[in-house]
Amino acid sequence: MSPISTVSVLMSKNIPAVVTMGILLAGLSSMALATQDKYTVQVPSGLAFSEFRGYEAWQTVAVSQSGDLIEVILANPVMIDAYLAGVPNNGRNFPDGSKMAKIHWKTKKSTEAPAPTTVPDTLHDIDFMVKDSKRFPDTGAWGYAQFNYAAASDAFTPEGRGTNCGYTCHTIVKAKDYVFTAYGKR
Repeated sequence: MSPISTVSVLMSKNIPAVVTMGILLAGLSSMALATQDKYTVQVPSGLAFSEFRGYEAWQTVAVSQSGDLIEVILANPVMIDAYLAGVPNNGRNFPDGSKMAKIHWKTKKSTEAPAPTTVPDTLHDIDFMVKDSKRFPDTGAWGYAQFNYAAASDAFTPEGRGTNCGYTCHTIVKAKDYVFTAYGKR
């Protein structure tokens, strides 16, 4: 029964408005609790989504497109400062505490832009990297995580196990401290 229907039934039975509102608020809060808190999701034996809290406000490093996905690559202030200091092109590595997020969306054509324009559509997944030489000595000091998104349930699920899920791919760019994305000219 919808919250509006519940209120109508309770009011028709002459139940006081204060009691009716209390019942309505309790019902709404239980509905809110059913929504997933993405910050509680964790890769088994790996990184937690909560380790990247605030990633939504991080600065953009670059954008990319791979197949039918469009991505934005973000970095926390520690990593942005390193990029601005010339890392990794200056031969130095990113410092511990550097973090990246890569948000993937399915693509669609804009129905509003005056020229053919590809824009993000449904969220696909979010990948994270964190530099911590003590935690991740066997993977170039980086830990990796991927969280797949299901639009139908509005929920994230972890991909794989552990913190090394991205390491094999990233060995291709070992000379760049395992980071594919260059900081684009502004």
